[in-house]
Parts: sequence; C-alpha cells; structure tokens
Amino acid sequence: MSKQFDVIVIGGGPGGYVAAIRAAQLGKNVACIDEWKNDKGGPAPGGTCTNVGCIPSKALLQSSEHFEHANHHFADHGISAKDIKIDVAKMIGRKDAVVKQNNDGILYLFKKNKVSFFHGRGSFVKAVDGGYEIKVAGATEETLVGNQIIVATGSNARALPGVPFDEVNVLSNDGALRIGAVPKKLALIGSGVIGLEMGSVWRRLGAEVTILEGLPTFLGAVDEQIAKEAKKAFDKQGLKIELGVKVGEVKTGKKGVSIAYTNAKGEAQQLDADKLIVSIGRVPNTIGLNAEAVGLQLGERGEIVVDGDCKTNLPGVWAVGDVVRGPMLAHKAEEEGVAVAERIAGQHGHVNFNTIPWVIYTSPEIAWVGRTEQQLKADGVKYKAGTFPFLANGRARALGDTTGMVKFLADAATDEILGVHIVGPMASELIAEAVVAMEFKASAEDIARICHAHPSLSEATKEAALAVDKRTLNF
Repeated sequence: MSKQFDVIVIGGGPGGYVAAIRAAQLGKNVACIDEWKNDKGGPAPGGTCTNVGCIPSKALLQSSEHFEHANHHFADHGISAKDIKIDVAKMIGRKDAVVKQNNDGILYLFKKNKVSFFHGRGSFVKAVDGGYEIKVAGATEETLVGNQIIVATGSNARALPGVPFDEVNVLSNDGALRIGAVPKKLALIGSGVIGLEMGSVWRRLGAEVTILEGLPTFLGAVDEQIAKEAKKAFDKQGLKIELGVKVGEVKTGKKGVSIAYTNAKGEAQQLDADKLIVSIGRVPNTIGLNAEAVGLQLGERGEIVVDGDCKTNLPGVWAVGDVVRGPMLAHKAEEEGVAVAERIAGQHGHVNFNTIPWVIYTSPEIAWVGRTEQQLKADGVKYKAGTFPFLANGRARALGDTTGMVKFLADAATDEILGVHIVGPMASELIAEAVVAMEFKASAEDIARICHAHPSLSEATKEAALAVDKRTLNF
C-alpha cells in the first residue's frame, strides 16, 4: 500500500533537505528521498555540497593552509618548526569525519522536524488522484504518493568529450577530494571555483600545479580589477595558469596523464602529469528521474524548466537548485527550497537573484555580490567606484595578510550600492555585510556612516564605501 504525504522531496542536498525541513515546520507531512551512501552503505544526505563539494573541499583547504603557514609563515611570528610533514591519509580522514558529522546532522534535523526519510533513488511513476506516485529504489522498494513534489536532484560534473572520469588518473571533484598522496605534478582543466580551490590545496602540499583555461581572460565572471589582483597573487604563489588554450587529445596510462593542447599563441604543447582534475562545469542531474513518465519538461541542457517561482509545467511539481536555471550554488538552492516550501503553504517565498553572493575559497579569498564594473559599462549605467587596499588596513597587517582590496560600485545619481567585490583575507565573511546592505537598498554612504569595529577587516569595506565619494578616514 502506498504511503501518502503532503510533500515529497526528491533529493537531499542543500535545496532538498532545507525544503523538506521548512515544509515540515509549516505543518506539512513530508518525505525526503536521497540515495547518497557513505562508505558503509548507509545514508549520507547532504548532496554534492556535503559529500563531495563545499564541505570536504573547505576541510582540505583548511588543512593545507595550516601546512603552508607552518612551512612559510610561522617564522614571521617567532615560531620555530622543523621537519614539518603532511600525513595525507590523516588529512583525508579528518575531511571524511567532517562530512559524516554533517550527514548525521541532517538526519538528526529530519528526525527532529518529523520528516520521513527514505534511502534510495526516487523517480516518477505516474500521476494519480491527489498528486503523483513516486518509486523509491533502495535496499527495499517502496511506493509513495505526494500531493506536491519538489525535485532537488542537483548536478553532476561535466566530463571532457571522449575522456570519461576514471577517478584514478582523470578526476572529477569527487576524485580530487580523495587523492591518496601528494602528486608531483597535477594538471587541471578549468580555472573556475573547483579548479582554483583544488589546485590551491595540492599546490600548498607540494604539488607542481598547472591550470589550463580555455577562455582568454581569467575569471571572466569576476570584476576585472579584482580578477587581475587575484591572478597576481596566484602567480606569486606558484600556481601556473595558462589562458586561452585549446585542449586536444588526453591520454592516460600507468605513469599518469598526457594532455596535448595549443596555447594562446597557437603553439602545440604537451603537459604530462600524475593526475588530471577536470573542472569545466556541471550538468543538471535528471538521470533516473523518469521525467518522461509524467511529461515533466526538460530544457536543452537537461535542466528542469521552471518559472520564476520554481513551478514546472506540471501542477504540484516544483524544482530547485542545480537542476534548474540560475547559478549552481548551495545557498541559492537553500533559498529556493525555503521559498517553495513557503509557497506550498500559501505564503510568499522570496529569492532575490541580484543579492546572491559568490565566493571562491582560495587564499586570497574572492567574493562578490551584484554587478561588476564591466557589466555596468556594457549596460550604460552611470556609476561611481571606490576601492580600498588591505595593505592600508591595520587588522590585515596584524594578520600578516595584506593581499587584495575591497571595491564598491554605486549608482552615480542615487548612491545605491550596485555591486561589492572583494579579494583578500576573509572575503567570504565580509561579503555578507554587502548582501544585507543591497537587500535593503542601502547607499554607499550608509555603509560609510556605520560604525565598524577597530581594528577589523570590515573597516576596509567602510573605507571603500567612503572612497566612492573620494573620501577617507585613513589619515
């Protein structure tokens, strides 16, 4: 006999588990289906973010940053350390423990909020009176019926044409997080978030890292001034980034990987490496969803087609996160998940795509919200810009990290903040102030007149806001 629910969520990643919990909090009888498994075959909810994305990559970034500080920066503080070594197995073990803590935390939240969890792959069977029949294929097969369905099945790593991931020599983000020893030479294709973060981890641990990027510009989605500042920092660290390349044949063998490519000048090149990480984007995951059984509309990229409220072409079926349009960001998925749960409950869920922050957790960190200077120029928007370097910030000097700057862009007539861009220490935390300010339509002057603690990195945001009107407090 089928089990009946008000809401069934297919997928337990950031969009899915948050949607399930919020719907339950709003009084709905909710089921969440997720197929991720841990190394023992047990449930591991949290999706790509928790299992092979945001969380484990930050754990490795933290470990590798400690290693780099011990090797290169402790002496500046009068701390002597000799014969520093990295135990990669232990580092990976710590990462796995962090992941499991997050998996267990989600299962606890399901139990606390009375969300029924089903471990297995969820797929559509047919439309029925009162909603849709959903099959759960796991250790045992179950049939559920839901009045409202939220699809949150996430995305998968995009492979190079003709070069499948073997997770031994050619790695996706999954394999990149499980490398068992520091490779002597590491190649990456794609200089996006995954490429830069994973390249940074293994470069700090001693690998010779080369990143091949097809675009002629570095971080094209980032404000150009900020991207140039970041590129200078990465070059100084020894992270080799080649732009404007065209990748040719990729060969794998017992000794690793060989990549044939042409550089920006059109010259034939060959790069030999122990491992290759491919980070050329991600594709929406609708594999096994059986969308055709109910006529769920998919787009050209395989994404589920939704409107501005995340409604699909089917009544009572919604979709959120990486499997729909928009940026593939965990926090974007969470916002959509909450909004959909609230819409199902008759409330007015809200997602403002203009104030979704972006972060790259390298060192220096890169974070931004709103429009870039090049976008404003292209749109013919009259604006004012203000920048402030961390080199002139007292807290940054005390931290020993003065790389980068804060940049404000404001409307020339109204002074409303149009974009904030940061490269430097703790940019991921500093950007939140800008997000709040923009959500409330604040002006640059509003930030400039707010008291910021001294000494703090946030004073750089105040100074950048002041600089919009050619002012400064940095005497």
